[in-house]
Amino acid sequence: MDCINGVLKTDLGDISCSPTGFASSLYGIGLSFIGVVALLFIVYGGFLILTSQGSQDQLRRGKSYITYSIVGVVLAIAGYALYQILAIDVIKIPGFSR
Repeated sequence: MDCINGVLKTDLGDISCSPTGFASSLYGIGLSFIGVVALLFIVYGGFLILTSQGSQDQLRRGKSYITYSIVGVVLAIAGYALYQILAIDVIKIPGFSR
């Protein structure tokens, strides 16, 4: 695989060949993947709740799927924000900018 004009064409999208662009692209792909998986678990948790028919165990499982999915997305976004703050404002890594 060759970088043409500083960009590598992949099935997941264009990824920059520079270290800073690569990190940003990788985080973007990772956050997208986490969002899709979380959405699937939220839908599955809702399905469990709707089909629980009064079963407290199944209702609790459905709620936990939804809760943990939301917590996972919040942690992923917070990690990305922390990465951006540390790289740009605190450490001031060359090449990173807003």
